[in-house]
This record gives sequence, structure tokens and C-alpha cells, in this order.
Amino acid sequence: MEDTYKDRTSLVKGAKDIAKEVKRQAVKKVNKAVDKAQDGYTQRSYSRFQDEEDDDDFYGQGGNYGVEANDDEGSSEATEGHDEDDEIYEGEYQGIPNMGQGKDDRVALGQSMRDEYKDRHELETERKADEEELAQQYELIIQECGHGRFQWALFFVLGMALMADGVEVFVVGFVLPSAETDMCIPNSGSGWLGNIVYLGMMVGAFFWGGLADKVGRRQSLLICMSVNGFFAFLSSFVQGYGFFLFCRLFSGFGIGGAMPTVFSYFSEVLAREKRGEHLSWLCMFWMIGGIYASAMAWAIIPHYGWSFSMGSAYQFHSWRVFVIVCALPCVSSVVALTFMPESPRFLLEVGKHDEAWMILKQIHDTNMRARGQPEKVFTVTRIKTPKQIDELIEIESDTGTWYRRCFVRIRTELYGIWLTFMRCFNYPVKDNTIKLTAVWFTLSFGYYGLSVWFPDVIKHLQSDEYASRVKHFRNEEVSHFVFNFTLENQIHSNGEYINDSRFIMMKFKSVTFEDSLFKNCVFEDITSLNTYFRNCTFVNTTFYNTDLEQYKFVDSELINCTFFHIRTGCQISFDDDYSAYWIYFVNFLGTLAVLPGNIVSALLMDRIGRLTMLGGSMVLSGISCFFLWFGTSESMMIGMLCLYNGLTISAWNSLDVITVELYPTDRRATGFGFLNALCKAAAVLGNLIFGSLVGITKAIPILLASTVLVCGGLVGLRLPDTRTQVLM
Repeated sequence: MEDTYKDRTSLVKGAKDIAKEVKRQAVKKVNKAVDKAQDGYTQRSYSRFQDEEDDDDFYGQGGNYGVEANDDEGSSEATEGHDEDDEIYEGEYQGIPNMGQGKDDRVALGQSMRDEYKDRHELETERKADEEELAQQYELIIQECGHGRFQWALFFVLGMALMADGVEVFVVGFVLPSAETDMCIPNSGSGWLGNIVYLGMMVGAFFWGGLADKVGRRQSLLICMSVNGFFAFLSSFVQGYGFFLFCRLFSGFGIGGAMPTVFSYFSEVLAREKRGEHLSWLCMFWMIGGIYASAMAWAIIPHYGWSFSMGSAYQFHSWRVFVIVCALPCVSSVVALTFMPESPRFLLEVGKHDEAWMILKQIHDTNMRARGQPEKVFTVTRIKTPKQIDELIEIESDTGTWYRRCFVRIRTELYGIWLTFMRCFNYPVKDNTIKLTAVWFTLSFGYYGLSVWFPDVIKHLQSDEYASRVKHFRNEEVSHFVFNFTLENQIHSNGEYINDSRFIMMKFKSVTFEDSLFKNCVFEDITSLNTYFRNCTFVNTTFYNTDLEQYKFVDSELINCTFFHIRTGCQISFDDDYSAYWIYFVNFLGTLAVLPGNIVSALLMDRIGRLTMLGGSMVLSGISCFFLWFGTSESMMIGMLCLYNGLTISAWNSLDVITVELYPTDRRATGFGFLNALCKAAAVLGNLIFGSLVGITKAIPILLASTVLVCGGLVGLRLPDTRTQVLM
């Protein structure tokens, strides 16, 4: 009896399994038939995009991508030419096309049932096929939308964000000398300010790039630019050096997301034949940001009179005004971004068909109205969306507290970003990621390393020239004399200043007194810079309203001396400081020198190809480094700097274009963000290595920069050519 029961149970179980398999195979056959019919339907629908001319008779018959004409749905003719209120609700009157229309309900039920029997690998394979179909279809849709007013509006909005990124790179270098003096930053701590910004940008590029693939390009860019603007503005008011570092760290963290998000965003609204050229034009805004920062620094920072104070605790000098002015491009981009839509390609990637369709229709109608063709109809009714593979996430909404739910949500998002990043090393993009890593690292290391080395070498040459003009005064004997003029670049040795010698309302610049005697003297209203008294003796001397603090008396003896109203801390008071103007002017010329390279790269990007421009530019930049052997003067070094910047900019532009074209949409911003973070790490490494070699030798920086640039260019030539491919 028991055996009979077992046999019956086995028989029933086997019958159920057979029934399930039969149902599964039947559903497969039905769906194959539907997909085959749908493919033919899509191919017939889009074949007319091969013609450049529009057929007005086609629209008159109500033809629209393989669906029957309907006066109430699927046609924007119903509302074109009406008043503004009708246009606002245009999508409502038409009825937003449903991606599932045209399919039988029975097939839809079969679809959900079919997925239950598929493992993750099968679902991912099916999603990949959907993505390939979407890539071809989306290219045709963007071609129908045209290139016009919408793309140019987005071009300038995203350009402001890219301009803010260029400003951020330059602003720290410009304010560093003034901030060091204002905040009394020791030499051991001054290097932190430059590196802390790059550290923030490195982390921000990775985080915001990954977030842009999770929540959207527009949303991620809005948040990261808001973070940058807030902390940049706040840093202009803080007084302590530690808090200032904190603000610049988060300012860099915010702006780090600009590059990966901007290029991913803009590339997804450009047709294939326009993509290389217009992405290169977009790169010009980074140059404009550098020019803007240099010009504002030149106009604002040296004017030390543009300041106010609130007691002795709060000082607001001109360099703080410069920091506020440099935050304006960021603020402008945030305001303008609120009026722009999300990337329709991203929305399709995450399955938001209706929202993407509305934005694509907005792009089409905006461009057609600008062309004077408002009667042209956006005829797309259905767009392929990739299969969505849902992840089940437990948020503990019932039992967890609010902060626990927030923690779980943040941890989940970070884990999602990490998973997306790891997919950048999966087939078929793994090889491309490795090659791009090598190219980004070598170009960043060579470019930023030499960019720091050039100004430091120029300053080193200036210091040598300044030191060669120093004046020596020995064995002076001064009595009953009033000094009321500026002393600069002088060394006084074995002097005697006695019998009521007075130093009144003076400025000491790079003045050193050695082995000298000051007896019955008066120092009143003295301002000093790089001034020291070494092994000197002061007897019955009065100091009133000076900044001569104890550390300026090196191995000196003070006998019966009196100090009144000593100005402690750091003072900025040299209105005629020539070196500040010179630094800003050199950076201005170096940034302006990339203009020809930007123009050439934009015009030739789609003609000679990305790889030729990338490899050729990097190799030529490496060869140009050897001209540094002949840089023996300031003017020659400035010329070499301009030549080097002009050659490397084409490599940067082509590398940006190649990067966004090699990654698929679901990991485009993540991959770009990772490579941009690597760029900042290479920049810090280059700054440290090349900066340590200033004044020691020219051979190592020249050979090192040449080697990495040439090697990186040769690796870049091994990348696949993306000039003729659609955006994956």
C-alpha cells in the first residue's frame, strides 16, 4: 500500500513537471513569433529614416511607425499651433504611447510567467539583446529630433558646470600665497591645501559618477554642484585653517562629479555624426574656467585694500572676495539645471518609457519650432526598453528606526555603485577599461606633473635672479639718523645703529641684519616680509606698532628693550607686490594657449578620428618635452608651457569623447568617474614627484614626462575606434 502511494506521488509529480515544461515551451514559441513580427514591424517603421527628405503625404495619411492613424492618440497634430495651455497638456491629450500596446494580453501574462523560469544569466542575456536594439533605435530617434535649440541650451548649461570644474582647479593655487599669510599657515602645512582639493575631487568623481547611473544625470549633477557651491561660498568666510581645509575638501568633493556627469549627460542627446565635434566644443568651457579664474585673480587678489575687519578676530581680505566670485559659475549652473530635463537615454535604460518619450518629444518640438517647422510631427510611438532585473532590498520599514532605514538606504546605494563599478571590468568592456586606465593615468601624470613643474621652475629662476641682485652693506655706523623709506633685498652685516637712530613707517622686504648692534633706537610702524635679525644685539630699544615678533630675532640678544602694540599673526599689506601679477599672468597665458588646440580638435575629431588625435597628441606632447633643455630664462619657459598645453589639450578632448562612447549607458558615468578619480590620484602623485625635483635637475622630469606620454599614446592607439558606432 505504501509503495503504491509512493508510485502515485511520483507519477503526479512527474506529470506536473511535464506540464510545466510543455507550458514553458509553448510560451516560448508564442513569444518568438511575437518578437519576430515585432522586429519586422520595427524594421519597416524605421526604414524611412534612410531618406533625408520628409514626406508630407506620409503624415497626411496618418502614418506613424507601424500603428494605425488615430485622431485622438499618437499624433502631436492635435495640439500643434494651439495656445500655450494646450501645449502644456499636449501629452495628456495625445495619450502617452504605452510600450506594451500592440501586444496581446495573453502574451503579457505569458511574459511574466516566462521570467519565473529563467535564471539571472538568461535575464541578463535578454537585457543585453534589448540594449543593443535600443542603441540602434535611439540613434534613429535622435536623428529625427534633430540638432538645434535644445542641444545648444543644454550645451551652455552643462558648460557652466564644466567651467566651475576648471575654476576649482585654479582657485587653490591662486589663493594659496594669500591664504598662507592671512591664516599664518606654516610651510609644513601649505601643501595640504593643494592636495586636499584633489583628494575631494578624486572621491567625488567616483561617487557622483556612480550615483549618476543610479538616480540620473540631472539629479546627480544638481546635487554635486550644490555641494560645491555651498562649501566654496562658506570657505570664503571661515577664519581657521582647519575649517578652511574642511570646506575646500567638500567643495572639491562636490565638483568632482561635474566631469563624468556632464559628458555622459550631453553625449546622450547627440546624434552620432555630431557627437565628437560638440563634445570637443564643450571641453572649451574648462579652458574658459581657467581664463576666468586667472583674470579674476589678477583683478581682485592684489588689491589688498578690498578688505574689512570686525575687531581682531575676523579679517576679510581680497582673496576671500575672489573665492566668492569663483563660485558664481557653479551657482549659475545649478539655477539653469533646474529648467533642463533628465537624459531620456538614462530613463529608457531604467524602464521609464513614458517619461523618456515625453522628453524626446520635447526635444523634437523645441528644435522644429526653432527651425520654423512647427507642423512636423514626432512620430515615434514605442521605444524599446531593456528588461528590468529587480533587486529585492530589505529596508526594515516596519521595525527599524528612521536613522536605521537611512543607514540601510545609504549602504544599499553605495553597494549598488560598487557593483556597477565592478561591472566595468566584465566582458566586453574589461579590456577597454584596462587600456583607458593606462591612458588616463599616463596623461594625467605627465600633464599635471609638468603643469606644476613649469611654474615652480619659473619661480626658481625668479628667485635666483632676485638673489643675484641682493645688495650687501658692511660695517655701517649710523647715528642720529631717521630711516623712513623701504628697504628691499638687502643684507647688512657688522653694523652699528646708535644714538637715537629711528626706523619709522618703514617696509622691510627680504632684509637681513647680521652681527649688528642697535643701541638707543626706535622701531615704529614697521611692516616686514622675510626679514630677520641674526646674531644681533639690541640695547635700550623701543618697538612700537610693529610686526617684529620673537621668531624674527634669530640668536639675538635683547637688553632692556620695550615692545608696545606688537601686531601678531600674519599681515597682508604690500600693495605693490609684483610677483602676484606675474603668477596670474603666466597662468592666464598657459590657459589661453589651449584655445587653438580646442578649435583644431573640435573641427577634426570626426574627420581624422578619436584614436589618431589621442595618440598623435600624446606622442607630440612627449617629444615637445625635450625642448625644455633650452629653457634657461623665464620667457623661454613660458613659451614651452604654452606649447605643451596647446599640444596636450587635443589628447584630453579625444580621451573624453572615447571614454563616454566606449561604456554602455548603465555604467557610462561610473566608468568615467572611476577614470577621472584615477586622473586626480595621478595628478597628486605627479605634483609630489615633479615638485621635489625643482632646482635639482631637468633630466629626470623631462625623461619621465616624455616616457609616460609616449607610452600612453601608444596604448591609446590600441583602443577600438568609436567614430562610426552608435552610443551603446
